[in-house]
Amino acid sequence: MKKKKMISVLLTVSMAASLFAGCGAANTDSAADSKSESTGIQTASENSTVTAGDQAFQKFPEVVEVHIGQAVSATDKLPDGLSVDNNQYTDYLLENFNIKVVADWTAASGNDYTQKVALCIASNTLPDAMTVSREYMLKAAKAGQLYDITDLFQQVQSDQVKEVMDSTGGEAIREASVDGRQYAIPAVEVETGGVQVINVRQDWLDEYGLEAPKTLDDVENIAKVFAEKKPAGEDTVPIAGPDKNTKCYTNFLETGTTTCGFDAVFSANNAYPGLFLKDDSGNVTYGTDSDATRATLERLADWYAKGYIDPEMGTRDSSTELINSGKVGMFFGAWWMVGYGIGDAYRNEPDANWQSYPILTDDGKWNVKLGSSTTGYCVINKNVSEDVAKAIIIMANVLLRDESKFDVSEQPLNFWPVRTLMAPADECEYTYNELIKVLDGETAPEDHAGISTAYKLLSSDVSLVKDTVPGYEKGKQLSISDFSTENFGNFQRMYSLLVGDRPYSTQQVDQKVRSCIFSQTATMEKKWANLWSMENEMVMKIITGKSDISAYDEFIKNWKAEGGDQIIQEVAEES
Repeated sequence: MKKKKMISVLLTVSMAASLFAGCGAANTDSAADSKSESTGIQTASENSTVTAGDQAFQKFPEVVEVHIGQAVSATDKLPDGLSVDNNQYTDYLLENFNIKVVADWTAASGNDYTQKVALCIASNTLPDAMTVSREYMLKAAKAGQLYDITDLFQQVQSDQVKEVMDSTGGEAIREASVDGRQYAIPAVEVETGGVQVINVRQDWLDEYGLEAPKTLDDVENIAKVFAEKKPAGEDTVPIAGPDKNTKCYTNFLETGTTTCGFDAVFSANNAYPGLFLKDDSGNVTYGTDSDATRATLERLADWYAKGYIDPEMGTRDSSTELINSGKVGMFFGAWWMVGYGIGDAYRNEPDANWQSYPILTDDGKWNVKLGSSTTGYCVINKNVSEDVAKAIIIMANVLLRDESKFDVSEQPLNFWPVRTLMAPADECEYTYNELIKVLDGETAPEDHAGISTAYKLLSSDVSLVKDTVPGYEKGKQLSISDFSTENFGNFQRMYSLLVGDRPYSTQQVDQKVRSCIFSQTATMEKKWANLWSMENEMVMKIITGKSDISAYDEFIKNWKAEGGDQIIQEVAEES
């Protein structure tokens, strides 16, 4: 196998992919046949990267074939002569672990792949492994088609994979389980990916002597000043809103948060629309159906009417482009938006000092709305041999440990066989604190060199932080002037971590709110798309003044009558 070079760009791309990209999920099974106890695994040769005695990275004595179904990009292409089962990564698996990947079929990512997955489950013709969403994982599990990996996963998972699983407090394994048995290898996303903060032009605040916002009242007062003073001219937009491709808030099926939506506004008002929740008595409720949600819609409508929110909200082609133009004073988004998301804002205006803050309740509490701990699942056909099941788990171990070794300029990440994306839930916060320790002189980059850890980019991050933040002063909040943009990719990453994730890394969260279900019930499969469309139309019309608040009351009535009450009952039965 040809040796592949490591490139600095790869580190940025790899991390960006691990933090932003959704991962396919896998099917699970509620009962599996008994499996043979013989493992047939032995230590790899001395020239292999496998460590002797470590089952997670041992080499099979004979080639083990793993047959997969694979989603492939409709736009990205592999170089001539390469394919899903013939590339640098599959060569690596074969050379070091005697695992041979065979693609039984491929389908374009999106609807084509989803339809193929559905067909495989309906016809009970699953390949040895494939990645799927939670919906299809549960369908396959309930149909008895998946391999029970409960005990095998604990035996074969690497220390790094275990570290990722443990970082979720057990949630990832629970979400990959049915009736207490694990039927899938879960993909795990960073927890902060679901947390929304407010991003503010700190230089505008300083110009008018304003304090950073803490509550919704503060946001409103700042928006009023920006609307009156117009620091970016007549086209100044105090608060960016969702564009035509973005909803005002996420729902229970999503793991992240919105860009320029209003999830944090609702949470600061103790409202959690789009989620299914359990009240103090254990009864299931729908978060959109609450007095707090109704009141938040009225407040947002008032902000819009006063000119505080983008007048083209819901129709603008791109809110991000509006931010990059320098016209926006505030917007809500995930931790990465302030660095990775708005790079052109700094190219166009190098002194734009975007800063990120949490928005608290009136009594000073920080409530965060979170998505599922998992972004997808790799499932295994119940009829495979134990060696094949072990090989699939080893593939997950290898990918987490060694992914950064490969040249993604040759092979885009979305072509990697049954790629189960993994990152510790606290990866961003852990990295933030380690970066600060290096900047404070408490540790040195060399302290992290050569250490095998699930925080796979930490060694690279600590090695570049001092050059990227030359203006750092201990105890002082970092601003744009403290950063070097000479290597723009490094700047975006460091700014995202040290500014965008500063709130979640340094401030106590008082309440984390998650839906009590992350998949669709039987009635949802038939009616949810229409109900969700109705909800988004109602929300947009109320905020933009096309309907008054009575439209909310009418929606709740119709939602219940058109399947909502039945959905509530089904969620209660399944959660």
